[in-house]
Amino acid sequence: MYPYHVPSRNGLHPKGHVIKVMGEGELVLPPDKASVSLGVITEMKELMNAQKQNSVEITKIINAVKALGIPQNSIQTSDYRIETEYDYEQGKQLFRGYKVTHILLVKLEELSLVGSVVDTAVQNGANFVSNIQFSLKNKNDFYLQALALALNNASEKAKTIAATLQVTLNPAPISIVESSPSVQPIHYPAETLVKGFSSTPIEPGQLKVNAVVSTEFHYHGAV
Repeated sequence: MYPYHVPSRNGLHPKGHVIKVMGEGELVLPPDKASVSLGVITEMKELMNAQKQNSVEITKIINAVKALGIPQNSIQTSDYRIETEYDYEQGKQLFRGYKVTHILLVKLEELSLVGSVVDTAVQNGANFVSNIQFSLKNKNDFYLQALALALNNASEKAKTIAATLQVTLNPAPISIVESSPSVQPIHYPAETLVKGFSSTPIEPGQLKVNAVVSTEFHYHGAV
């Protein structure tokens, strides 16, 4: 929460009757950037073999994705793990093998490539796809626009209340509390062991940028 207190001309906060209202502002926008996590999970008895196989497949995926025109600096490792796996039989722990996980985060500014990136990665050995997200490059600028709408909305509400009560409203708020910014990206749930994708349709849809403020306005006159 971000509180702001607006003093009166004499430096003091006015006292008396107060109208408290909440203002809301919302923008609905098309996203202009995306990201997707994808990679390879390899399970084998021998750790060295698992690492080698995983490395071969992840390199193949990186080269295939780069061939689509995705720059190297838009592809980065977001997770690399080696885990020991066990089976349990009759209360006993039995070693099954090793699991090597290598996940890449691919960032995209050309949204039409999202489906192609997923397809290409799967065709080249990816068995993990997760967290396809769409967002905005300049979300702070859009949030400021939504914030201005929220303040105007609060002011209009206060004016309406004052007019209905037939009292005189001080147009400058005596306090403003800004709620945490809200940008709601489209988020796709994790899909593991992805196989057989062909021309995967990925729809970016639209994003909502929300701003909310709680305000207080001073008024005078009888109710």
